Amino acid sequence: MEIFLYLWILTLGIAAYFFYRYLSLKAEIPSLLQRKFDEWRQRYEDQIRRESKELALQEAQNQFERWKQEFEEQIRQDAIQRSQAVVRGRVTEQLAPCLPDFPFNPQDARFIGSPVDFVVFDGLSEGEIRRVVFVEVKTGRSKLSSRERRVAEVIAARQVEWWEYRPGEAHSSPT
Repeated sequence: MEIFLYLWILTLGIAAYFFYRYLSLKAEIPSLLQRKFDEWRQRYEDQIRRESKELALQEAQNQFERWKQEFEEQIRQDAIQRSQAVVRGRVTEQLAPCLPDFPFNPQDARFIGSPVDFVVFDGLSEGEIRRVVFVEVKTGRSKLSSRERRVAEVIAARQVEWWEYRPGEAHSSPT
């Protein structure tokens, strides 16, 4: 009978251990469930953020493509018009002395192109130069470039000289 008592005490001890373990696990289950739920929710929220970001990027790309298609023709037309204006301006620069409203004798004009379009030796064709005039031809709404403006300022300040250059001689100087 002693053995039954030991077995009964042992069984009671094992049962007490399992009951204690059950109670401790039962207490951990809500926190374990909460932790697992929080992990799942975090993964789900991350996935939603990622998908939202991808959708936003795709929508932005789609809007850009629509804008590009919508305005591409306008951009091309604008580029063509600008190009035509530049070509028209360049041709006008070359032909300016031949135009009826050019204020000088075309034979007196010499095309330079840059930084000014023409130097006019007013009266040269008549054998008597009255003045030297720098001419910049502009069409439409075009404006002087900074270099052209600087040349105009130097001329207006009368910072113009005559130099005679003789290659190979010690030094040339203004005359």
